[in-house]
Formats: sequence, structure tokens, C-alpha cells
Amino acid sequence: MSSTTHLPRIQVSSDGRFLVTETGAPFFWLGDTAWELFHRLNEEEAAHYFANRQKKRFTLIQAVLLAELDGLNTPNAYGERPLLDNDPTRPNEAYFAYVDRLVQMAARHGLYMGLLPTWGDKVTTLWGVGPAIFNEENARIYGRYLGERYSEQTNVIWILGGDRPPVHEGNDYRPIWRALAEGLDEGAGRKVLKTYHTWGGHSTSEYLHEEPWLDFNTMQSGHGGGRDVPVWEWISRDYALHPVKPTLDSEPNYEDHPVNPWPQWDPANGFFRDYDVRKQLYRSVFAGGCGVTYGHHSIWQMYAPGRVLNNQPPGYQEYTWYEALDRPGAQQVRYLRALMESRPFLTRIPDQSILASDPGQGGAHVRATRDKEGSYAFVYLPLPLPVTVHLDRLTGEALNAWWYDPCSGESLHIGQYPARGTYTFTPPGYRPDWVLVLDDAARGFPPPGQSVHSQS
Repeated sequence: MSSTTHLPRIQVSSDGRFLVTETGAPFFWLGDTAWELFHRLNEEEAAHYFANRQKKRFTLIQAVLLAELDGLNTPNAYGERPLLDNDPTRPNEAYFAYVDRLVQMAARHGLYMGLLPTWGDKVTTLWGVGPAIFNEENARIYGRYLGERYSEQTNVIWILGGDRPPVHEGNDYRPIWRALAEGLDEGAGRKVLKTYHTWGGHSTSEYLHEEPWLDFNTMQSGHGGGRDVPVWEWISRDYALHPVKPTLDSEPNYEDHPVNPWPQWDPANGFFRDYDVRKQLYRSVFAGGCGVTYGHHSIWQMYAPGRVLNNQPPGYQEYTWYEALDRPGAQQVRYLRALMESRPFLTRIPDQSILASDPGQGGAHVRATRDKEGSYAFVYLPLPLPVTVHLDRLTGEALNAWWYDPCSGESLHIGQYPARGTYTFTPPGYRPDWVLVLDDAARGFPPPGQSVHSQS
């Protein structure tokens, strides 16, 4: 298949830490979970969704070809099911022609697609509707079909898995996923960029890091562990592995999702809000993530009146998908991307040694990252409390200090300080969280969030 819009292909950077375009430009993965996009939206709705996400400066949409919510037997908006007789070797041309149109539409909006060939319950029915239809032979054939069909579609990144473990209680499903991955490469006639979406509370590195087909790790810090799951520890663990591979949290807590542990979802104990989302996004990226994914609980399932909910009690759903598009967290994620792109991108490293004060735990945990040459540093403060930093860890004679507001993207210049010893900075109290930005004054960087890179 071909498209009138060709975005540059994405690949792993030469040092194995980041994702970049084929020309070497930095690519910040700012994903959105739209799992049921192909299954539940019509073309007009999809156009509205893509335009909204483009405006909010998302870079990638995560969506599933064989969807979770009875994606095999409940047809899409046009009455089409993906497979004839639920046979992976017999794709329905009409269904995939619609997928083609949406993938091309995403490209016209400057968006990449993180495509899941199938949700995990079609490989293993540990839970979910299923049915499990894949084996090694038909997985390879299906992968070959997809690889060939989308070989020229430059805005596609493949995500195997689908919220299921590749190994569980003595059962090893990796041969099936391996066959699917190999089929994708065979169909495309080249090695295509691939990762895996695992289940909540886990990282792909636990079972797949050594797999040659896995180009980068992802994790699901998820919604079932309460607030402030220590995702920064998981990112740090993956960052230290060899061979070196990029890593990111591809499913943190969803905005407006109940906080309770799975599966006892109960709205009585409150919901994750934009502040909860920001804390996890910033801390995972500052810990070494090459990007991160946002999610909203209504958008992943494209909830609308009359649509079946995902095994949910009353009161679980507060918004329709189209109402949720402009929720505060979705508005604010662009400021994380803007901040990361406003300073040298491919030389960034995690570094807690910048902190002279206690980084704290849980909801109070402070996270720091810097340029490996020392030209700048970012420190995320989840609470408006003082933080003491080592100024002498950065280059130059003098440092410009800024407060960056992750709610608005605005920056406040604090002043200029000698690059010596330690100094304690106290953030303004009118926001719950802030980013302290320190720059080598001689570098002449613009205010934080004013981009010096372009990847759009």
C-alpha cells in the first residue's frame, strides 16, 4: 500500500538510548492510548480525534488491529470484522482497507501509529474475551501479511503483545510472538521497528530483553498499583541493562480512572487526575525514558452512550471519549514535549547526583536529569518544597535558573548564580508541581519550552 504523506521512519539512535528519525533528528515518543480506534470509530470521528491530538502535539497513537472488546466478533463502525471465520490467515480486505485509510489519515496529521497486530487475549486467554486463535504457524503468516501491507507506510511502529505476559505460570508464549515478529520482517523485506506491550506492573525487559526482534523496552506502570507507583525505579533498571535499548512507560495511570487496585475498580476511592498523570510522566522521562504515553480511561475504549463498557460498575465512567479529548492532562502533556525539545536532546542522561537534598519517596519523590556535558539540568518537584542542588555539576561560570510550570508551559526566570557549591531553591506555592531548570548561561538557551528542535 502507498500513501501521499511520508513521515521519516523512526529508528533507534546509535547509542541505543533514544528514538530518532532516519535522518538522525530526535523523536520524542508522546503517545496516546486509542486501543479501540479501528474497532469503534467511524472515519469522521477518527478525523476529529487525529486533529485534536495533532493540535495537542502528540507524536504517536497506540491502537489495536484485533481489538480487546470482542474485536473478532463485534464488527467495526462499518459492519466489518477483521478476519474471515476468525482465521488469522484470512484477513478481511474491507476491514483492513479501513485501517489503511486511518493510518494514512494519521500521517497527514503528522502522527505516527503504534500498531498492535492483536490484543493479547487472542494469543492467551488468561483473562479477556478472546478467543485464542494464534499459533506459531498462523502468527507468522498474519505477520507476513501485515509487514507486506504496511511496508511503505513510514509512520508505522509495531507493538506486539497487548496487555498480556509473554511467559506466565510455566506457559511460554514467546514462540508465537517471535513468529509474528519474524513474519512482520519477512513481509516488509527488512527489519521493522518493534516493541511489546506487556501487562500491568511489569516491563518487557523481564522476559524479552534478549530477544533480537525487540528494539526497545516498554512497561505498564498502569492503574492497579495506586498513586505514585515507583516507575522511575523500573526505568532505571531497564536503562542499566545490556545490550542497551531505549525504554519508556507505554501505559501509566489513565486520567479519570479509579485509583483502586485491579480488579476491584471502585469510584468511591477517587480517580487519577491530571496531577497524578504529570507526576508519573515527568518522573519516568527524567529517569531515562525516551518518551512516554498518556492515556484517558474513556478514550482508550472510545466510550460513547450505548457502547458496552469494559466490565465496569456504575459510576466508573465520567466522560464520553469526545468530552475527554480536552481534559486537563491531555492539554498539559505538550509542555513535557516542549521542555524536552528546548534543550540538547540526544545527550540527556538521568542523574540523581545533582540533588544535594533527600530525593524523597512516593508522592514526594524528586527526579533529576541533565545534559551529559553539563550544559543544563532539569529537576522535577512533585511538591512545592525546597530542593538543594549541586551547581558545580554543570559547566560554565554562571548558571541561569528557571521555574517551568508543567500545567501551563510558562517559565519564570529566577536569576543567575555562580556555578559553585550548592544552592537551595524554593518553588512558588501556587502550583502543586514544578520543574527547576538550570542552564550554563554562556550557552544562551531560550526560556524552557521554547523549542530549539523541530520534529513535526
